[in-house]
Amino acid sequence: MNINYFKTTRILDGGMGQELLRKGLKPKGTLWSAHALIDENCHQLVIDTHLDFINAGAEVIVTSTFTARRNRLIQNNCEKYFEKINVIAVELAQKARDLSKKEILIAGGLPNQKQTYEANLGKDLNSIEKNFYDQAKILKNGIDFFYLDVMGSGLECEIALNAIESFNLPVLVGVHLRDNGKLPSEEKIEDIIKKYKNNNWLGIIMACISPKAYEAVINELKNIGIAYGFKLNAFKKIPAGYTVASKDAWGNAGNPNTVLGINTDLNESVFFNYAKNFKENGATILGGCCEIKPSHIKEISKLK
Repeated sequence: MNINYFKTTRILDGGMGQELLRKGLKPKGTLWSAHALIDENCHQLVIDTHLDFINAGAEVIVTSTFTARRNRLIQNNCEKYFEKINVIAVELAQKARDLSKKEILIAGGLPNQKQTYEANLGKDLNSIEKNFYDQAKILKNGIDFFYLDVMGSGLECEIALNAIESFNLPVLVGVHLRDNGKLPSEEKIEDIIKKYKNNNWLGIIMACISPKAYEAVINELKNIGIAYGFKLNAFKKIPAGYTVASKDAWGNAGNPNTVLGINTDLNESVFFNYAKNFKENGATILGGCCEIKPSHIKEISKLK
């Protein structure tokens, strides 16, 4: 693909996992969207949800692989499905793209391999790199680029980038920011770019963050020298130290919003206003994450 693709305004999709749950996926433990890949009866739901985002104006869809990572499957006694469901996730994204008859790019979603929203990777860094590599090896055939989803530190970015280097595919780097504008590791965006940027980078986005977090770095971003943007979430609050330590961590509903809440103030028009402001300040990669629906994406697609 064109390495300059994101230098002009592009629309990403929204929160696949939350949208699947909203559309009727029955939660199971902390499998979240992975349950829709394991259960063949839910495959059409995944295709339809991809299509909903495409029809709303998304030009890029991300494979539904955020919880298809090995550690989350082990947590739910489902590791045996690892290879199968990552293959299926790419196939379902391809089917949605083909059915849409539009020029849609598919991003292979490579999530953090330890704990979401945290910087602590533990001591076994080799297993983390292996998990990145194993998932990427499955996804690489049939995608247009990798998307590092919700990285919590420069070290995590480095490990992921090393793991995918041999595949020589473009990569969009997605780092998580807390509301103070820093990664959970306390690093700044400019630190990540200076240390880890390589020739395969398509750009960098602030992944699964609140609008407040983006506002904290809006001026910093103007000077980073590469394409940038965001996937805003509509969770009410992600507390520092939040973990998914057990199958029961999300309550009986098996949905993270039972713990993190929903920011009901971030409706479609408010979301549009944030995106418009961020675009006017230089962002070219516009999208949503958890609790951001196709109706939100439809609004910001007007910014094309």
